[in-house]
Amino acid sequence: MLGFGKKKQTQARPQNQSSAPLTKKEKDSVQAYLDITEIRDNVVVLKDGGLRAILLVSSVNFSLKSEDEQKALVGGYQSFLNSLEFPIQIVIQSRPLDLQGYINKLKDVADKQANDLLKIQTIDYIEYIQQLLDVANIMTKRFFVVVPFTAVNVPTGGFLEKILETINPLRKTQKEISRFDKQRSQLFQRVDIVASGLRSMGLQTVLLNTQELIELFYDIYNPEITLKKQLPDVRELSILNRRK
Repeated sequence: MLGFGKKKQTQARPQNQSSAPLTKKEKDSVQAYLDITEIRDNVVVLKDGGLRAILLVSSVNFSLKSEDEQKALVGGYQSFLNSLEFPIQIVIQSRPLDLQGYINKLKDVADKQANDLLKIQTIDYIEYIQQLLDVANIMTKRFFVVVPFTAVNVPTGGFLEKILETINPLRKTQKEISRFDKQRSQLFQRVDIVASGLRSMGLQTVLLNTQELIELFYDIYNPEITLKKQLPDVRELSILNRRK
């Protein structure tokens, strides 16, 4: 998804195995197979030093447009791609439609309903939705644009600088923070260019923040789990705490 290689296939755990939380050793082993170092400040940081920002993009029902509108969209899309001086990646994510939150709210309404007739109708409606989801296998799609930035790191300082960094590790940390901030600023300049080009075609964009990025990758790497269990508080995830 981020242009850093194919997604690795992982074997599912046998059903008779315990679903206990992973130990620190197991977590480190899993993270070794990910190309992501950390997620912070609305940016995905890769192991090779590259940065990625991800835009959630609205969709257009192309088939419902008139012929002239379709030509205008195609022409606008072509102009948008030709205007870019850097690569982007377009990702489509398909997932079963999740209405569990809506169903839970309906159940609460039914439980508090004083009118017996309305209560029965609400329960019937809940059963209808659940049966429809089971039979129709309704899918929902989300569209993302991945914007990359990879800087060419030119070594700065000489032997003396390395000695100073060894004596004072904070010096090196400050340099890394400064370098990250500069690269992040350049990345978001690209994000603004992409978002502006998409808006010119009538598409709306939203930049995923840190929490939304973590939820996205949690969903990608744990599709079966996310259908049954919501992501825990992202502040508890080790990918955020690795810098601490």
